[in-house]
Amino acid sequence: MIDQPLQLGASTPMPSSPEEAVLDRVPNPHPDVDYVARFTCPEFTSLCPVTGQPDFAHLVMDYVPDQFLVESKSLKLYLASFRNHGAFHEDCTVAIGKRLLECLEPRFLRIAGYWYPRGGIPIDVFWQTGTLPSGVWLPETGVAPYRGRG
Repeated sequence: MIDQPLQLGASTPMPSSPEEAVLDRVPNPHPDVDYVARFTCPEFTSLCPVTGQPDFAHLVMDYVPDQFLVESKSLKLYLASFRNHGAFHEDCTVAIGKRLLECLEPRFLRIAGYWYPRGGIPIDVFWQTGTLPSGVWLPETGVAPYRGRG
């Protein structure tokens, strides 16, 4: 986390796994205000742990920061580290949420994983922790449920 130099502004190799990836955090310039920060990753990829075939998802991550913000370059590298990582949809989605929770210690965090169909069945995974502070606007994720070609 912040005990090491930030990856921002430096040439940074792609981490080979989520465990190797480093999430950087920076001080929140407005810790006295409750607000939502949103990151969207519409082209998330990982591998099926059984077949090795690629899986694709649209991730939406919302959090109400306390003392820290996640640095976006490190988040991009962390999410990209799943490209060669084999795990089920539920595991990927919840693991990302838990890693953000550990790094940021936010007041509230929610992650929505909208996974594209495999075997004809889409899997949507939702996880949150904390209580949304009163008066904070948390918009819908904006991702429509899977409807196929119909």
